[in-house]
Amino acid sequence: MSAEFNVNREGTVPVSHEELLGRVAQGDEGAFGELYDRMASRVLGLVRRLLVDPSQSEEVTQEIFLEIWQTATRYEAQRGGAATWILTMAHRRAIDRIRSSQASRDRDIKIGIRDLAVAYDEVSETVGVRIEHERVEKAMSRLTELQRQAISLAYYGGLSQSEVAERLQIPLGTVKTRLRDGMIRLRDELGVAS
Repeated sequence: MSAEFNVNREGTVPVSHEELLGRVAQGDEGAFGELYDRMASRVLGLVRRLLVDPSQSEEVTQEIFLEIWQTATRYEAQRGGAATWILTMAHRRAIDRIRSSQASRDRDIKIGIRDLAVAYDEVSETVGVRIEHERVEKAMSRLTELQRQAISLAYYGGLSQSEVAERLQIPLGTVKTRLRDGMIRLRDELGVAS
């Protein structure tokens, strides 16, 4: 395991993330400040890539550093580096936020908060769906049989890539390649910008 070293604010002997986290576990606010200065941009960057929303990303990053302050005693150096521990915590917290947001949206929809009846032209909608369906069928017919089979199972059958591989009795990598190539071809056929 390699320790990461940076010169601290005072220009004194560099201290590793692991040493800083050990000092944070003992309640050293200065060490926490230095650890924050070193890791905040990496943590925020990771969280922002997952959440996209800047406000939520900042909020989750703040929660992560609060958790680091409160749980630094749980860090075990023999299991990995401090930066890895922190970034893993950040990733998990961001995923939790995504799941929580989705669950909240699902609850809202279930109880009807977002289920307002909006007037629309049913005939126009039906025609639009039918035309789009015909375009997709035509584009699907231009795929190879193997690509069409994989895409049909994954997108129309609702199977995961692993389940498609199992159903077709082929390696997972082959399924991924067929799906990727098929989707690229569909995109081109349908004239969708990437």
